[in-house]
Amino acid sequence: MRDYGIHIWSNGDFVIEDGVVKVNYRSKPSLYEIVKKVRDTGIRGPLLIRFPHLIEKQIGALYSQFNRAIEAFDYKGEFHAVFPLKVNQFPNFIESLIPIADKFNYGLEAGSKAELIIAMAYNNRGAPITVNGFKDRSMITLGFLSAQMGHNTTLTIEGLNELENIVEVAREFGDVTPNIGLRIRLHSSGIGIWAKSGGINSKFGLTSTELLEAVDMLRKHNLLDRFTMIHFHIGSQIGEINPVKKALREAGNIYAELKKMGADNLNNINLGGGLAVEYSQHEHVHHRNYTLTEFTNDVVFLLKEIAQQKGVQEPHIYTESGRFIAASHAVLVTPVLELFSQEYTEKGLRLKEENPPLIEELYDLYKTINPDNAIEYFHDSLDHMESLLTLFDLGYIDLQDRSNTEILVHLIIKKAIELTKERGRAELKRIQDRVQERYLLNFSLFQSLPDFWGLGQRFPVMPLDRLDQTPTRSASLWDITCDSDGEIDFNVDYPLLLHDVDLGKEEYFLAFFLVGAYQEILGMKHNLFTHPTEVTVEFGEEGYSLKNMVESQTILDILYDLDYDINDLQSRLKSLIAESSLIEQERKDRVIDILNILLHENNYLKISAKRESDG
Repeated sequence: MRDYGIHIWSNGDFVIEDGVVKVNYRSKPSLYEIVKKVRDTGIRGPLLIRFPHLIEKQIGALYSQFNRAIEAFDYKGEFHAVFPLKVNQFPNFIESLIPIADKFNYGLEAGSKAELIIAMAYNNRGAPITVNGFKDRSMITLGFLSAQMGHNTTLTIEGLNELENIVEVAREFGDVTPNIGLRIRLHSSGIGIWAKSGGINSKFGLTSTELLEAVDMLRKHNLLDRFTMIHFHIGSQIGEINPVKKALREAGNIYAELKKMGADNLNNINLGGGLAVEYSQHEHVHHRNYTLTEFTNDVVFLLKEIAQQKGVQEPHIYTESGRFIAASHAVLVTPVLELFSQEYTEKGLRLKEENPPLIEELYDLYKTINPDNAIEYFHDSLDHMESLLTLFDLGYIDLQDRSNTEILVHLIIKKAIELTKERGRAELKRIQDRVQERYLLNFSLFQSLPDFWGLGQRFPVMPLDRLDQTPTRSASLWDITCDSDGEIDFNVDYPLLLHDVDLGKEEYFLAFFLVGAYQEILGMKHNLFTHPTEVTVEFGEEGYSLKNMVESQTILDILYDLDYDINDLQSRLKSLIAESSLIEQERKDRVIDILNILLHENNYLKISAKRESDG
């Protein structure tokens, strides 16, 4: 897997050339080059790189494919879309999104009061705003204010009590009323870990009985003309097309029936989100079984067919697919700090004049291993190690013998991998199943890849360089948190092979792709590791520039966010230094200065100056 499945997941956004991974756009800089430029400013730790051109690419693809299908099927409705803010609310993402969105009249979706405030402040004039989720009177009031500001706002009702609040607020605000949408609870559901978003027992939406009551209530209070949209959502990351088609048939028929009941201004069906992203790096497993062309064809064709059969107007189509828009725009790059087996070198051996027989045999295996016997000797070494560790537990060998055992076994493993790397997948796999190199990465998995920790969602990962060399080490990835869950283990079904590098002489970086959706906002401050340093890469005609660099929070910033009194905390530290009898009086001011410098650094680790100068 030397190309790390880049042809499967990257959608042509990144390519491998000259042994490095490059951005496949305009001047085609390598990610390694971009990272080195950032690090030349003194930044250390993990780096989140944003590429706004990939946001534009995804929005453009969504609109062009739907408009193509509309033209191909002579569909009478229009296509519109909004970005669900829950997917990524970070300022540098939103500030990149908004000017791009203006070209498409692409709007925003809000699911809370704070998100609605963002939408009201930043959404382009005339672009739609949809408001989903449970709402109290104050959130509904914000929706009315949004409409009075001139925004094309639709409040989607999740329950009849919300409709009652809309009726009351409408009396207060008078004629300027937002559009009203009704979220329908379908029998249809999605598949996978987000399937419970749909179905009759889903969290949101009105049953058929409640829909009838809602229409009656709207008619009674002269608000039926504001009822313009029905909305459904069957789940995020829908990997199969059949659940989408089933839900469309159900929703399309509900739309037609509501039209026949007198909802004359009901002209919009909102499909919600769910358009899947391909995360797989491996040929034998895929996370999406359809193309964007197939998806758009099915949506347009089915809604046209139902409208014609029922004799109603073909509805405008709305989508809220945030993952599809945002995932590809961000890449997380993290330095490798350590390879744990590199402590095992021949120089570390402390062989005695007389060693236990099994250690002598291990040493002989190490000296005589060759391509023909590599697999056999590999297995023999593992058996010897188990026997020697048992002897240590029983007190028959000492700590020096145990150390020699560990070193010799790791040296044999390295040799076996090197000797078999060109001899076929099956033999190498037999070794990879049994032993992995542990790569310590300067990042927090809980902060930057929470969906892996919480849901087992794997993200494409690959090194930035050495891509013209065969990787030989089956890799387990460890983060720097004090938690054993902070690991991406080696999985024979999803193998990750990396290079055996000397980190004392050179740097080695790994990049995680498709992390632009949900990962940032869901990130946890485990061990108080916060959002990594971020930078936006903007392309011009001849090159690129680094914009909006925001360094990871300092230690003081983190503690302030936790509501610590920073002045009190610093005062306590200074007092303890002043009172300490272990610090020479003339050095106390210097110690305080050092402490202040450290408090203003971020929480991630720094690579030693030696590695930097040698790299």
